Amino acid sequence: MELKQYWAIVRRRLWLIGLLVIVLGAVTGFYSYKLVVPQYQASTKLIVNPSQKPAEAAGNVELGSINTSIQLVKTYKEIIRTSRIMGVVASEYPDLKTNANELISKINVASVSDTMIITLAAADASYARAANMVNAVAEVFQREIPKLMNVDNVSILNEADPSAAARPVSPNPTMNMAVSIMLALMLGVALAFLLDYLDDTIKTSTDVEQALGLSTLTSIPRVKNSDRSPSRTKHTAAAQPLRGEGNVSVDT
Repeated sequence: MELKQYWAIVRRRLWLIGLLVIVLGAVTGFYSYKLVVPQYQASTKLIVNPSQKPAEAAGNVELGSINTSIQLVKTYKEIIRTSRIMGVVASEYPDLKTNANELISKINVASVSDTMIITLAAADASYARAANMVNAVAEVFQREIPKLMNVDNVSILNEADPSAAARPVSPNPTMNMAVSIMLALMLGVALAFLLDYLDDTIKTSTDVEQALGLSTLTSIPRVKNSDRSPSRTKHTAAAQPLRGEGNVSVDT
C-alpha cells in the first residue's frame, strides 16, 4: 500500500479522529481540573553525623566514621517508616488528625547514594498539613533514635515551612491532556485503518479490477446538489426542444 493510499484512508476518517481527540481531551481536562484533588508536597532533610571519639573531636573525622554513617542511613530509612516512630508522632501531634498507618503511607523517605542526608517528604491536599507531618516525623525520629540505637548523631538540616506558598505537584492537567490527545490520535488512526480493512464495499475502479478481474470502461461522476437545483433543471430543459415539436399540415 502506497503512502497516498494510507493518507486517503486517514482523510476519509478525519472526522472520527477529530471526534476522538475532542472527546478524550475534554474528558481528561474536566477530570484533571474538576475531579482530582490537588496534592501538595513538603519536605525536610536530616543528616547523620559521623560518630566522634574524644581524640577525634578536635581533629579530622576518620573516613571510617563517615562510611559508618553512610551505612546507617539505610537503617534509619527503614526505622523511620515503622509504627515505633509513626505511632509516637500520631499520639504527640493530635492536630494532624492522623494515625501511624496513614503516616507510613504518606511519608516518603529517600537518600542520595553515598551521602549522609535523608530526605523526608509528604504529599497531602493541604501543604500546611504536609509540612507539619514531615517536621513532626523529623523531630520525633531525632529524639527517639538515641533510645533505639544508643547513638545521638541525627540532626535536622532544614524544616518545611507550613506558611510557604506552594504549588500542587499533582495533577498536571497540561501533561494529562497532551498524553490524552496523543493517545486519541493513535487510537483514531488505528480505528480508521481497522474500519477500512473491514469495509469490503467497492468504491473505486481499482476495487472493481481487484474484485472482478475486469477493466473499467467508464464511470458515472457523482451528482452534486447544485446540479439538482430547479433553476439549473429548467435552464437545461429550455435549451433542449421537445421531440416532435413543429408545424403540422393536413391535406384535404
